[in-house]
Amino acid sequence: MLNDTLARVTDRIIARSELTRRAYMDRMGQAAQDGPARAHLGCSGQAHAYAGAGPDQEALATTTAGNLAIVTTYNDMLSAHQPFERFPELIREAARRVGGTAQVAGGVPAMCDGVTQGTPGMELSLFSRDVIAMATGVAMSHNTYDAAVYLGVCDKIVPGLVIAAQTFGHIPTVFLPAGPMTSGISNDEKAKVRQQFAAGEVGRDTLMKAEMAAYHGPGTCTFYGTANTNQMLMEFMGLHLPGSSFVNPNTPLRDALTEAGAQRALAISHLGNEYTPVCDVLDERAYANGIVGLHATGGSTNLLIHLVAMARAGGIVLDWQDFSDLADVTPLLARVYPNGLADVNHFHAAGGLGFMIGELLGAGLLHEDVTTIAGKGLERYTQEPKITDGVLDWVAGPKTSLNDKIVRPANDPFQPTGGLKRMAGALGTAVCKVSAVAPEHRIVEAPARVFHDQEAVKAAYRNGEFDGDVVVVVRFQGPKANGMPELHSLTPILANLLARGLKVALVTDGRMSGASGKVLSAIHVCPEAVDGGNIARVRDGDILRVDAEHGTLDIVTEGVLDRHLAEADLSANEHGQGRDLFANFRRLVGSADTGASVL
Repeated sequence: MLNDTLARVTDRIIARSELTRRAYMDRMGQAAQDGPARAHLGCSGQAHAYAGAGPDQEALATTTAGNLAIVTTYNDMLSAHQPFERFPELIREAARRVGGTAQVAGGVPAMCDGVTQGTPGMELSLFSRDVIAMATGVAMSHNTYDAAVYLGVCDKIVPGLVIAAQTFGHIPTVFLPAGPMTSGISNDEKAKVRQQFAAGEVGRDTLMKAEMAAYHGPGTCTFYGTANTNQMLMEFMGLHLPGSSFVNPNTPLRDALTEAGAQRALAISHLGNEYTPVCDVLDERAYANGIVGLHATGGSTNLLIHLVAMARAGGIVLDWQDFSDLADVTPLLARVYPNGLADVNHFHAAGGLGFMIGELLGAGLLHEDVTTIAGKGLERYTQEPKITDGVLDWVAGPKTSLNDKIVRPANDPFQPTGGLKRMAGALGTAVCKVSAVAPEHRIVEAPARVFHDQEAVKAAYRNGEFDGDVVVVVRFQGPKANGMPELHSLTPILANLLARGLKVALVTDGRMSGASGKVLSAIHVCPEAVDGGNIARVRDGDILRVDAEHGTLDIVTEGVLDRHLAEADLSANEHGQGRDLFANFRRLVGSADTGASVL
């Protein structure tokens, strides 16, 4: 039986989205009817499209074999995307074996939040999602493809690709991940060294040694941040092959899954017998399933922005109340760093997504009767891939947890509710990742210290200015102010204050990393300071109450709402490190609760 709240929230999303979803599906139906233009191009146009196809030229020019678009985010500066260097040739060969062809339709940019944390480059990070979507639109605009495979993993990259995939929603699409790097030193050990460095207890050489031991090879970072939350979503929402999210790069199984994904994309094209356009996969039920997966795994807060933007590209309107209501009924079934000590390799070995999907289906907390790229029904995603005698096949996944310190059944969860919480009150609306916050730290009422950038917070810390309980307010960090950068570099400082026994909370209209956790943080505050939000009325010493148990974000001090809004000089955000190019984005961007999109 489907959980009543899941059914009610899904029906609410369907009703709210009725007009926009119908208009979208009408457009996709017309596009599917028109079909790809390859067969209708003039001879010169076709020659241009096939000139670089080498051994596939003849097949493209003379047969009706399916042609597969490869959209890649390959670069070798990102460990998560370096493995994609090998993928195009694997995909081409796989397509040829089933009588098809494949071409790299285009490459799109991919940046790393881990590299740009605490630098001006981070102010381009959120906007890069929409740039990726637009660049993918350019790649696909040649309209010569019967199906597509998208190669992407990290924070803004998968959401940008999904937005684009839905814009071309009549085209069947398979997402092909690269997988996580093998485990290095534990994430907990790495975090401790970071805190020691912030406190001045160890030098940069010790910090660098720990960081290199953690990030040491190709593949996704192994903590459960935004990148790996993206991979979970692609499986819960039916865009990956079952069990493919957390298979390590450059292994026989990863290569076999890449090849199988390419062939599956061709099989579900309009030339095959199972035409499955991505617009049919990503419906309201798929998004509800994704939200449940986000809560059950304790995933990244960034997805409260991205999922909203992704859904709107398909005519589906989500709001944060949907997330909050589903959090109330979704048990937390996983403990993966920063919510625990395990990394995603340990999680995968303990039963991983297949076990969790089975548990949530059994509890009525997922829609089973959905369309996926693997066929009808989410039950297929309880299986796991294996290579037997050189042949890829899927077998039944584990029915019990293989390590109950990492994954648990639905009837014995780590906590009865999900990992994310919507907060609302006099300060506005915000979100909080509560799954990593100890229960005794989930309510903080304390004086505010107000800052207009994270460097000022760091300077105050170095000067010893934090000597009591505190709510650190960092404002003018929203999408309109400066692109809404992550403030993850504050995590070691705030964690050190917490370790001293102080009550500590963060309130910001900016973002925190998907790896952040232990400090109570009300983030994505809307309206943002530059847009007239009440966060701009707070002054040093005002008593604020941040309550993640009850979902409230309040001002205790009287008279605050009668003050004039504070102003900040934002001119420094306008230039340098590419920021000059994004002035229009800052002017046009929507609020965080509507997806912070310019599209």
